[in-house]
This record gives sequence, C-alpha cells and structure tokens, in this order.
Amino acid sequence: MNPISQRLLNQQLICPQMKSPLEVVSWMGAMQAQEYRMMRWAVGMRTKRPSAKAFEKAYNEGQIVRVHLFRTTWQLVAGEDLGWMLELCRSNALRGMAGWMHSNGVDIPLAEQEAIQTFFSDYLSKSRIAQKADFAKALKDRGIAMEEHRLSYHIRLAEYSGLLCSGDLFPLKQSYALSAQKLPQVPKISQEEALAKLARTYFRSHGPATLEDFVWWCGLNISDGKKGISAIQGELIEERWKGLSFLRHRDSRTRGFRSGTVTLLPSYDEYLIAYKSRHVSVHPDHMHRAHSGNGIFWPVILQDGEGVGNWSAAGGKVRADAFFPNADLSQEALAEEIERYQKFLKR
Repeated sequence: MNPISQRLLNQQLICPQMKSPLEVVSWMGAMQAQEYRMMRWAVGMRTKRPSAKAFEKAYNEGQIVRVHLFRTTWQLVAGEDLGWMLELCRSNALRGMAGWMHSNGVDIPLAEQEAIQTFFSDYLSKSRIAQKADFAKALKDRGIAMEEHRLSYHIRLAEYSGLLCSGDLFPLKQSYALSAQKLPQVPKISQEEALAKLARTYFRSHGPATLEDFVWWCGLNISDGKKGISAIQGELIEERWKGLSFLRHRDSRTRGFRSGTVTLLPSYDEYLIAYKSRHVSVHPDHMHRAHSGNGIFWPVILQDGEGVGNWSAAGGKVRADAFFPNADLSQEALAEEIERYQKFLKR
C-alpha cells in the first residue's frame, strides 16, 4: 500500500475527476476554509478545469457554504449537507464555545441570544446579505452598542442554530445570509444514518486513514467515530503500512498515480489538516515549515505528494521556496502548476 499516492488520487489532487466546485465539496464532505482566499484554490485545484468564477457562482448560489462546523472551525460544505452535519456537531460545538466564552468572561443570556437572532432574521429578510460591520451599524442605529467579540459569538451561535450561513463571496470578508432563504430544504436523517454517511464520505475521499484521523477530522468522540465506521464496516478495506492499520473505502481509487507531479497546496488544505498525524506527507524534519505548533498551516509545495517547499502568491505571481537547498524539485512541473494556478485566477 502507498498511502501517499492513494490520498492524492482520492483527494482529487492528481487526475481530478470532478467538473464543478459542488462535486468537489460534496465528495470531500467538509473542507477546511480558515483562509478566506486560499479556500477558493483548495476547491478549484480539485476540478478538471479550475475556475475562480465557477467557485464564486457555486458559493453565491448556496451550492456550497462556509460555516463554522466540525472542530468549531471554518469549513466549506455542500448546502444540501449542512443540516445533517450541524445535527452531528452542534452539541460538541456549543460546549466548546461555552468554554471559550467562560475563559474570556463573556456570558450571553438566552433572552439576549434570542433577541439578537430575531434581529439577524429581520435584518436579512430585507437586505438578503450582510457583513459583520453591517450588523454592528444596524444594532448601533437601534441604540445597541455591542463589542466586536460579543457580536462574533452571537453570529457563531446563530450559525450553530441553523439560522445563518455564508452570503455572497466578497474579495476579503465573510458575509452572511439566512439559511432558510439560501439553502435547499432536504429531509432530515437519523444520527445513525448521518454517522454512516460521514464515515463513508471521509474514508472514500481521504483514505487511507486511521480511526484516529477520522475522529480528529470530524471532532466527534471515539464512540461516535467507531459507530460510523461500524455502520459501513462491509464497505471498508483494512491495510497496513509501517506497522499502522489504515482503512480505505472499497470505492476509493488506488490506481492512476502519475509521478513527477508538483502541487501548490493551499494553507489549511485537507491533504494535511484532515489527519491527526501528518508524517505520511511531510518529513518530521520539515514539519515546522508546513504548520506551527499552535494550529497555523502554511501553503506547501508537494512533489509526488511529499512536502518539499513553501509558496506564496501576490498579484497572481508565485514565489517558491524549497525546504532544503538541494531539494529535487522539478522546475518544469512547478512551472506547469504555477500556470494552472494563474489560469484559475483568470477564469
């Protein structure tokens, strides 16, 4: 088993099979979207013909949305999947939020929460979309002065209640819309069905991976993680690599790897952040160049799935910086990938 080549294939990082941003996000389940601009390339690079305009269209139409979800962090999910995913993660997310609020000395009574959510609903019913600054101004006009962090907590609570989701795509800042107005109405599913669906999605798109990887990715407890895996046990194949047990879905790809491939991986990309241990793709000596000890992930250059450098882009111009002086980085393949990225920005 070669977990690197299989992950590249299943994450659609080489030989992508997807034609649209919606197909990508639906396939991946949930994609880390901490970096508002880089998330667009994270989706686009996994399509056959990367297009920034296609991403914007899917985002504005609610085909894909950006919300706080698993691990209480920003993620992209398909609009039709948000409901059942929220049901799975809501309890854990609210407990995490309560801890943050307590540590920051913030207390939001239920009556205040309900009043502000009514305000969000009334405001967006008329304006359709709004940024946080718009909410702050409208509250101030009503004689309600609210500190920025407190307003952020209210917005997050409204996300977890299912009231708010992402609005339109702006160049730099997040906007919000009413979920009921923007997203399709889909039937509810049971928790057992949701756990099975989540496990199937993860191991099909992220495998080979371990139980610990799955639990880390979704932020659920070990018990729920095992329930999800147990529900699809007949669909999973267990393989061993370097003494570790990995699982992959029977429908995942194992063939089609093309050597000599260079990939400009965005910051916070699923290829690294979706696993508890990242040593499969980045050598421990260079791990500090891929991410910090406090959760900051940087853009990484992959060669055949292994981290060999960092990259940055300003005004569409890409700068590459190898992890070590004698890195065997194919300049021809790098130039092709840079061209693909620049075409994405133009489309």
